[in-house]
Amino acid sequence: MSTHGNARIISMCNQKGGVGKTTTTINLGASLAECGRKVLLVDFDPQGSLSVGLGLNPHQIELTIYNLLMERDVTLDDVIVPTGVPGMDLLPSNIDLSAAEVQLVHEVAREQTLQRVLAPAIGEYDVILIDCQPSLGLLTVNALTASDGVIVPLECEYFALRGVALLKTTIDKVRERLNPKLQIDGVLGTMYDGRTLHGREVMERLVAAWGDTVFHTVIRRTVKFSDSTVAGEPITSYATNSPGADAYRQLAREVLARCLDG
Repeated sequence: MSTHGNARIISMCNQKGGVGKTTTTINLGASLAECGRKVLLVDFDPQGSLSVGLGLNPHQIELTIYNLLMERDVTLDDVIVPTGVPGMDLLPSNIDLSAAEVQLVHEVAREQTLQRVLAPAIGEYDVILIDCQPSLGLLTVNALTASDGVIVPLECEYFALRGVALLKTTIDKVRERLNPKLQIDGVLGTMYDGRTLHGREVMERLVAAWGDTVFHTVIRRTVKFSDSTVAGEPITSYATNSPGADAYRQLAREVLARCLDG
C-alpha cells in the first residue's frame, strides 16, 4: 500500500484468561503487516504479556500506555516502540496500568480516555489491535469505546462458551451508551483439537450460536506458539512455514476481506 491511515481499531476481548488473545494480537498483527498494512498493537493489559511476547522487559520500559493515559505532556510518539516486524509498532504496558483503573474512576469522560489518546494514530496506521485484559472492567470498557470492532478469541472447550454471553451483554451496553458504531467483527476458535469429540462439539455449538460471525479459520493447538513467545517474536517469523503461521495468515486475509477491504 502506498498510503496509510483511517485505521480500523479492533479489540481482542474475552473476560476469560488463557484463550489466546495475546497470541492472536501478535500473530494477526504480524500477518497483516506482511500483507502491507501498517499496524499498531496496543498492550492494554497490566500483565504486559503482549510486550513480553514481543521481546520487551516490562521492568525496563520507561514510558508505557499508562503514562499516555494519565500524563497530559506525554505524546503517542514518546511511547510507541518499533517491534522486530517491519510495519508493526507497539504501545507497551506493564503493571503500572493497573493503577489507571483506579485513577480513571474520578476522571471526566473516563470511558473515552483511550479513545482520546489513540486519535492521533488513526491517520498513521491501517489497523490498531488492542489486547484487552481478561476482565470486563473500566480498561476493557475504554478499549470497546475506542474500537470499531471486536474479535472474540474463544478456546474450544465448554466453559469458554458459557462466558461469552456476559461479554456480548457488555458489548451491547457499550454500543447503546458509548459507542454506536461498535460491532463484533468475528469469533475465533482457538486451541482447537479436531481429534477430540469435545473439541468438535464445541466448534459445532459455536457455529450454531454465532453463525457467520465465526471465522472460517480455526487456530489449532501447537507447541510452536509457546516457543515463539519465549523467543519474543511472532510465529510468522519464528516458524514461518508452520501450520500455526499459515492459520494466522489465513485469518489476516479473512479480517481484510470482512472488515478492512470490504
